[in-house]
Amino acid sequence: WEGETRMLIDSYRDMGFALLLAISLVYLMLVAYYRSFLVPVIALAALPLAFIGVFPGHWLFGAEFSGASMIGIIALVGMVVRASLLIIEFAREAEAQGAPLREALRQACALRLRPIVLTSLTNILGAMVMLLDPVFRGLALSVIFGTVSATILTMVVVPALYISLDARRRARRNA
Repeated sequence: WEGETRMLIDSYRDMGFALLLAISLVYLMLVAYYRSFLVPVIALAALPLAFIGVFPGHWLFGAEFSGASMIGIIALVGMVVRASLLIIEFAREAEAQGAPLREALRQACALRLRPIVLTSLTNILGAMVMLLDPVFRGLALSVIFGTVSATILTMVVVPALYISLDARRRARRNA
């Protein structure tokens, strides 16, 4: 039993390291792109929103959290951050064209809602194929429920965080 347990603990540790590495690399790429340390944090805010759905999804289906579930969480890093980036990019473009920030965010959410939902549905439908497979069921549940929660919550949380960041910038400028 000790060998099996040691192997399980080691694999979770290694996958946790892979998750941190993936998040760090995405963050560094976004820092280089946006030339800001805070905008990537807002984009990465979708990750905790995805995690909100992962564990209830496993509970709902009575599935144990497995190594495949952890791989699904790692896969979510790339999937759910994209929605945040679409909102941020379109809002920045609208703001550059002279729109006030709140209106720019409203336009960005309205314009990008359909592509974000369609991309999310593609991820969900693709993962549904794995639901019946006992090995990959955890991966499918992580992707499905993580994507659902991130898609819904990202449309609210990312604009709110972006407005908060802008308020902080303005307060610093005025101080």
